[in-house]
Amino acid sequence: MIKWMATPFLCSSFLFLLACGSNKTNSKTLEQEVAQANTQKTISQSYRVETIAQFNEPWAITSLPDQRLLITERKGQLKLFDPKTKSIVNVSAVPAVSYGGQGGLGDVILHPDFQNNHWLYLSYASKGQGGYGAEISRAKLDLSNPAQPKLTDLKTIWQQVPKVSGQGHYGHRMMFGPDGKLWVSSGERQKFDPAQDMQSNLGKVLRLNDDATPVKDNPFIQQGGVTAQIWSLGHRNPLGMAFDPQGQLWVVEMGPKGGDELNRIVKGENYGYPIVSNGDHYSGLPIPDHHTHPEFKAPEIDWTPVISPSSLMIYTGNQFPLWQQKALIGGLSSEAIIVVDLNAKPVREVQRLDMKQRIRGLHQAQDGSIWVIEDGPKAKLLKLSAK
Repeated sequence: MIKWMATPFLCSSFLFLLACGSNKTNSKTLEQEVAQANTQKTISQSYRVETIAQFNEPWAITSLPDQRLLITERKGQLKLFDPKTKSIVNVSAVPAVSYGGQGGLGDVILHPDFQNNHWLYLSYASKGQGGYGAEISRAKLDLSNPAQPKLTDLKTIWQQVPKVSGQGHYGHRMMFGPDGKLWVSSGERQKFDPAQDMQSNLGKVLRLNDDATPVKDNPFIQQGGVTAQIWSLGHRNPLGMAFDPQGQLWVVEMGPKGGDELNRIVKGENYGYPIVSNGDHYSGLPIPDHHTHPEFKAPEIDWTPVISPSSLMIYTGNQFPLWQQKALIGGLSSEAIIVVDLNAKPVREVQRLDMKQRIRGLHQAQDGSIWVIEDGPKAKLLKLSAK
């Protein structure tokens, strides 16, 4: 099924005269159109949506060098999907996960040197002493038998400290940065105070070597222990991470009752939660806004009503020129993909794609199209392409 979509826009906008039929005197190049779009408060990049496959509670998606997809399902399945044949195969020997609440199998990423070492990384919820927490395992993906892919040499290399009661706010997004290091977003597990506790890695953004040991130039390396893992603190439930083309890390996180945030991550900075937030507690009790405590780093943009961000990517392809170098955020309660101009001053939302379903994950394909996974049972794998 293919749906053709474009956000409504005004025909009076000079940028879109071509689209409105008044193109007799418009000879601007595409580059000029993009440049002008970047000065507008909103843009209207057109796109089409195609339904490709269906999965059960998918959580994350990544692509192999041959463009087959790895997709995690929260109940503990890792699927290998071939877009050419539409075949779906289970990958065996996946670690056991604690499914429930927001827990289960989470993110999947490849090592930067995957073609040589075949390492992939999985994050997931696990039960242990004291309750639950996220863990990361590294394994080799054995594709020697196309019909029976499997993981080998599986080893747990990282965990949230401490494990606590409840099954919310794991965070556990992972990515390798341009520095070759493993970056991890760790939620505060709905416990508030750990986000400010330097003896805990909850409510933090972490920077690790590929074996999950702390990096020697991390800001708190001299303190040792889990503190040495920390790059920034004061986060609530960070569910999306992406580096822009200039090497700047951005993190999107769920606020409480209001105040979802997109943060520009700076080494050693404290982002204030739960001392400050531009939202309030679900009980109705107020939380001081960021401007009341300037010692904490404020978000570049925040949302009330919330968008419930699930994921983040920064688009670098050619199919959608108006989205180049812009952030695309998957939205759960907003049932949308939110496009944010990171170069605007101030940073601002410039387009919102009404997807009519909760969006769990986004991933840019090699050809510049975008893979999208919905959230929940019978969730669709979608492909966004140029119209």
